[in-house]
Amino acid sequence: MTLLEVLLLALALSADAFSVALAVGIRFSSPRQLFRLSWHFGLFQALMPFAGAAGGAALRDLLHGTDRFVAFGVLAALGVKMLWESYRREETAVASSDPTRGWTLVGLSLATSVDALGAGFGLALARASLLRSCLIIGVTAGLATLAGMLLGARVKRIAGRLAGALGGLVLLGLAIKMLSF
Repeated sequence: MTLLEVLLLALALSADAFSVALAVGIRFSSPRQLFRLSWHFGLFQALMPFAGAAGGAALRDLLHGTDRFVAFGVLAALGVKMLWESYRREETAVASSDPTRGWTLVGLSLATSVDALGAGFGLALARASLLRSCLIIGVTAGLATLAGMLLGARVKRIAGRLAGALGGLVLLGLAIKMLSF
């Protein structure tokens, strides 16, 4: 694969990470949260193609048909939670559920990088430079996540409290989109 083709693949794989980061950034955008989400999304996006290339058809067959339901569940749960908390007092909502920490962070990282697993299988079949491709995919996803969170923080300043509900609706929309493919 050419460098341009790898960059286009990286941008396509980063779209879900950007969208989720936009929704998360509406409510959670401290420097530490920006780093955590960007680092983890980038790391998972970089490692999943390795796993896809290594596991090949066995992993693809194992996850085939269920990956979208897992992604749907994680995104829908977070979206409903954000909607619910947008109607609660701001202090309680911020203290109670930071999606850039713990198992929620791991779940979101997996949900946004499942496509990269299949891409890794494709990269192996195309005999592309796996290391170069994975680095480009990971860096692109990390930067897309950072951009999404920063844009989300800006939306929060403009839209105020309704921004949390908007973030929840975005995540629910992404969850429903996962079921349509």
